[in-house]
Amino acid sequence: MQPVLCFEVEGNLAAAEATVRTALQAEGFGILTEVDVTATLKAKLGLDTRPYKILGACNPAIAHRAMEADARVGAFLPCGLALYEEPGGKTTVCLQDPGLIAGMFDAEGLAEAATNARERLTAALQRAGTPL
Repeated sequence: MQPVLCFEVEGNLAAAEATVRTALQAEGFGILTEVDVTATLKAKLGLDTRPYKILGACNPAIAHRAMEADARVGAFLPCGLALYEEPGGKTTVCLQDPGLIAGMFDAEGLAEAATNARERLTAALQRAGTPL
């Protein structure tokens, strides 16, 4: 199992982010957290970096099932997505594989929730771009 699943999306970071958000929404995910890594590194360290964002995606029904199986799972939520601009007008989008979380806990029902999350996240990103 790969810890990170990556997809290539056409367009700069802003365009790719809009595409990814729409695709995630179609699968029942919303964005709970957002970190503009580029702006943060500039403000905190004075660094100029390529456009990079981290989004925390959550499907409330799946998150609820997972936390019901084992409350400690909340420490790993929401599902993280990293988006970073590549040279040539494309953006790479990587997401953590929810199956990794299920593998860390021995809780009934957690594997099913993780599989559901992985399938929906992967479906959304396949609609948005091309698997790498």
